Amino acid sequence: MKKLTALLASATMALSLVGCSAGKTYTGEAYGHDKENPVKVTLTIKDKTITKVEVDASHETAGIGSKAADALPEQIVSANSLDVDGVSGATQTSKAIIEAATAALKQAGLEPSDLTSKKTTATKAKDIEETVDVVIVGAGGAGMTAAITASKAGSKVVIIESQPIVGGNTVRSTGGLNAAKTPYQDKNEFKEAAGVEKTLKTAAEKFADNATITALAATVKSQWDAYQANPQGYFDSPELMALDTMIGGKGKNDPELVKILTQNSAGAIEWLASIGAELKSVGAAGGASVKRIHRPVDENGKTAAVGAYIVPILEKNVHDAGVEVITDTTAKKLLTENGKVVGVEAEGKDGNKVVIHAKSVIMATGGFGANHEMVEKYKPELKGFATTNADGAQGQGIEMASEVGAATVDMDQIQIHPTVHIDEDGNAHLITEGVRGDGAILVNKEGKRFFDEVQTRDKVSAAEIQQTDGEAWLILDQKMVDGAAVYQGYVNSGYAKTGKTIEELAKNINVDPATLAETMKNWAEIYANKVDPEFGRTSFSAENALDQAPYYAILVKPGIHHTMGGLKINTNTEVLSEKGEVISGLFAAGEVTGGIHGANRLGGTAVTDIIVFGQIAGENAADFAK
Repeated sequence: MKKLTALLASATMALSLVGCSAGKTYTGEAYGHDKENPVKVTLTIKDKTITKVEVDASHETAGIGSKAADALPEQIVSANSLDVDGVSGATQTSKAIIEAATAALKQAGLEPSDLTSKKTTATKAKDIEETVDVVIVGAGGAGMTAAITASKAGSKVVIIESQPIVGGNTVRSTGGLNAAKTPYQDKNEFKEAAGVEKTLKTAAEKFADNATITALAATVKSQWDAYQANPQGYFDSPELMALDTMIGGKGKNDPELVKILTQNSAGAIEWLASIGAELKSVGAAGGASVKRIHRPVDENGKTAAVGAYIVPILEKNVHDAGVEVITDTTAKKLLTENGKVVGVEAEGKDGNKVVIHAKSVIMATGGFGANHEMVEKYKPELKGFATTNADGAQGQGIEMASEVGAATVDMDQIQIHPTVHIDEDGNAHLITEGVRGDGAILVNKEGKRFFDEVQTRDKVSAAEIQQTDGEAWLILDQKMVDGAAVYQGYVNSGYAKTGKTIEELAKNINVDPATLAETMKNWAEIYANKVDPEFGRTSFSAENALDQAPYYAILVKPGIHHTMGGLKINTNTEVLSEKGEVISGLFAAGEVTGGIHGANRLGGTAVTDIIVFGQIAGENAADFAK
């Protein structure tokens, strides 16, 4: 097998070097998102004409950078120019491809201006008008899940997506999917008794006046007592997940939607596995009493980013199902007839009109976290905060549905995530909550811990804002980086400072070495005893004691992450009017909806949300179309 691989590699190299009648090849490199592994571009050039472009962006983010690698070669060859549009949402990779191509040109003794451009005046794209059973607005996780489900139910489905690539915010998700009572949980030893007790105590002391939380706590207490009497498997239940979700959401959640979410969470893991996406690794996340965030693992057994993993699989299943996806097309308004929603009117990037008539419409347009004006309208105190959201999270789905009478809920509930890294170019990058769940700690610029790192996002963010410059350092060690491809990616992307010792790390982040060393010494004692007397942390990684050099520190601050508010839906995902009545033919799933997460979303629950409610929306929209 090794000999065969070597022969194939030699043959490939030989083909790439052929340059007689086909032209000569030249290769250039440039760094994109990954600062350790460059993007490589090979140009085949003949008579100052680029005849072929090959891009190796294998270390760039799947589903984001890979899309730029797919799209730009054809544009460059067609135009015989490097003056082409990058892919929205994949700016860093697009820029690297152009820079690498420029370097390749220079190897050929050419400048970009030496190429004879074949650019022509673009003709306006033709108007489109179609009739289908179900039209879905938005090709993120919820939209694609709904499309797959509706198609399998026999519906003809079209998806309209405003961006040039699918994935929405889902492809940016690095954490995992929260699910209760799964076979993967049972492969772990249960060591989270303190977390369960803490949650029950919180319910009794802080939410005694909330009937839903009180009832859930009573059920969980009964389950917990039974488990302690006969401890088989790993302890968790949909009710404990619901209790965590309600407490995390400060009791503002819609209890019926939370019940649907948690009771179907294990089913979401099964459904993803059925389409080729397995989430085998189980870890801890903020606000969860026990380990229930499910994550993918790569070919080396390392945990990987959930979004970059599931989005390409969802996209493949969408295409395999024969679903038409119309990208670069922004929905403008919902079509109605006699009080029913009967389609969507949209506009393509070239200004062409796109009209899709349908028996059912599913809104899966995401939230409004990238629309700063809308964020400031509902929460003025967030003015100036960076956002982790994809460009398409503009809230247009909420506005369109509101125009036909849809009710909204919790619009002022906007989450800031405590671990957002701002790079030197001012771009915001989400650092997954899983880092803290896997054992990392937060220290301020004085080198001291200041809060329970795995508390809910709102509380950790609030504590972080109170620190010097409203920032903190997230501390990891080599064992953590070795165990997760995601964490290695942070290092490769240049987000982290490093040190061979704690003292060296301290100097590199301008923190007093003695203070940071003392903090780490105290943490070692806390970890060994599994007791945090000062901040009450109860979640401790079984594998990561944070004691293996070299050490890493990532500067983080809170950033706009999730909008909990949105369209009001019932448990069938039907959109409700201001009067509480069903708007016939209109469904919604994902971050475009409100009520599920209340005042604060727990890490890992958004992916549960899009898969669970995406399936429900797809199934019910297909049934309605029949």
